Amino acid sequence: MVAELRQTYPAADHIELESKCSKALPANEEGDGGGSFTSFISFVAKYFAFIRDVDIGQLLETHDKLKALLGQASIALSASTGVLILPTVISLSRTLSKLAIGLDKRPDLVANLTSREATVGAEEAGERVTLAEGSANLIREAFKKCASERSGNSSGLDSNGKPEGRRIGIYLMANVCLKLFFHCRKLRSAEQIFALIYQQSPPLSLYPAAQRTTFLYYLGRYHFANNHFYRAQLALQEAYYQCHRQATKQRRLILIYLIASNIILGRFPKPHVYQTPEAWGLRDRFEPICRALAKGDIASFRRLTSIDNPSAGWFLHWRILLQITNRCEVILWRSLARRTFLLSGNQGDTSKRTAPTLNIEDICVLATFLEKRALGIGSNHSNDAKSQKAKRGEHTNSIFIFPPTPADTPPAQADDKCEAPHGYIDPDLLDCVDPPDPDLPTIDTVESMIASMVDQDLLHGFISHSQKRFAITGAKNASPLAVGFPNVWATLKAKMDDEVPGWVKEGQKRGGGTVMHLSGARPVGA
Repeated sequence: MVAELRQTYPAADHIELESKCSKALPANEEGDGGGSFTSFISFVAKYFAFIRDVDIGQLLETHDKLKALLGQASIALSASTGVLILPTVISLSRTLSKLAIGLDKRPDLVANLTSREATVGAEEAGERVTLAEGSANLIREAFKKCASERSGNSSGLDSNGKPEGRRIGIYLMANVCLKLFFHCRKLRSAEQIFALIYQQSPPLSLYPAAQRTTFLYYLGRYHFANNHFYRAQLALQEAYYQCHRQATKQRRLILIYLIASNIILGRFPKPHVYQTPEAWGLRDRFEPICRALAKGDIASFRRLTSIDNPSAGWFLHWRILLQITNRCEVILWRSLARRTFLLSGNQGDTSKRTAPTLNIEDICVLATFLEKRALGIGSNHSNDAKSQKAKRGEHTNSIFIFPPTPADTPPAQADDKCEAPHGYIDPDLLDCVDPPDPDLPTIDTVESMIASMVDQDLLHGFISHSQKRFAITGAKNASPLAVGFPNVWATLKAKMDDEVPGWVKEGQKRGGGTVMHLSGARPVGA
């Protein structure tokens, strides 16, 4: 067929090819309401031109031609008869997605592409759209046509309770878009996908398991990236349950983010989690961090989350290092306070009506000791300024500061080539000095940390600012340890609800456009 096309309808004779398609598929004169085939005829002609002219050896040209073909298919999809080519649009979208990602990994092939990439469709004014993002934006237009389907009843379901019309392709198209947006790290564009689905899509449970699992994986990653870790673990947990047991690679992707989300929420993996095939090697990554958090071991936690740690590259690859480093800090301090209470806390006396207390200075001493250990500083660190600077690392602004010119140095000549001007300090940094000591905990910082944990209900009690002590309340008939240091996961879970924006569930109330059932409503004034 390709040979016949090239011989009978060469590239310069596109009009004749479209005329041939028009004769074979006459346009319906009833218009879109009756199912006009005009846009479909243009798509068929463009498809024949594509298979006639495509050269898979020229990847960039193939990408451009495939992109143009998908654009025409998207136009045909918007017609009332567009559901006929929905499988074709899905297939073209998947092919374009794979090609765009493959090209994005080949900078040698797309080096000259930036000069011809337009900025239309960018989220910020003047931002250049990459090849992968441009493809995602085009696929998103086809997704919008699926989500905005108006045929059939308002629920979007047929008589059997299944999605009908173009709604069948909502999650298939959404997953292709999300794959591209996450590849090029455009989370704001992904947010539009989730918002549109949350407003207009039928419930997710009505779609096949593969589509549900993929969508929930991306939804969980989106909420993880936006620091909504409880929502992330809900979506990822459901994706993990629904993912086929033999899909080890996919289950591993889900499990990495699921474990990270739960650790941040104070819910550490049990040993049997690491025994599954998809969890191979994850114990060595996550278990040391969990042990450090459980013990309040600041030194070990700092070492494990340091950028110089051998595992840092792995955590950075999955984009979870910063979240674990920053968001687990409160769990670390809670465990440190709990361990300090076990070591030196006053357990109280119910007969004398004295509350269990903890000396905040004891926490400060232990925290300072552990922070010094993390920095590699000994007890005599104040006597060795050079050692301090070496342990802290070079000052951030050192690139603007150069050593003073020695007294016996002759003045520089005009033709001298110096790598750095001696004695120069940037005018903006004239009054800046290096900090004399490392940033170690003080009694004020520890007290503010305790107050923060009390406010978050991670500690139960109050602070006596005059005595610098933390008192546990409500421990008259219970263990001070259990009352004063409630379980982190249980505390955070009690504050949350199970609604995950972007996840449409059956019977769930949504925003604008939601149908209100008034069958049981009473008359006004009754």
